[in-house]
Amino acid sequence: MPGEQHVSAVKSRKVIVAAAIITDRRVLACERSAPPEVAGRWEFPGGKVEPGETDEQALARECVEELGVRVEVGARIGPDVPLAHGRAVLRVFVVRLLDGDEPRALEHTAMRWLSADELDSVHWLPADKPIVAALPPLLAVGLS
Repeated sequence: MPGEQHVSAVKSRKVIVAAAIITDRRVLACERSAPPEVAGRWEFPGGKVEPGETDEQALARECVEELGVRVEVGARIGPDVPLAHGRAVLRVFVVRLLDGDEPRALEHTAMRWLSADELDSVHWLPADKPIVAALPPLLAVGLS
């Protein structure tokens, strides 16, 4: 049946999760170091959901690996963003740092905390742009 085929196709798509870490009305942006075609572009930190992980578990693991921080994963922000010609999807969550942890650029060239007025000051990866567009109201209320 057509509906069953669609369901199996959706289940086989890779899920990439990313963190919109918001502190003091600013969000953390990270500059990619690799691969060469995206090096120098900015993104929200994160990575692939591995088999057996929930989106939230994967994002918490990725934050430790990429930034050396422990986090509390909150609500989704923005839509699912199709990647890799529909073979993957990006899901972004609002994330809060735990116990005063400070992010370190372990896998990125640089990091910047951006206020709503500074969101356009970096060259975002195309997949992150819908999320960037959804951020100003969240930054205005000062989620932490």
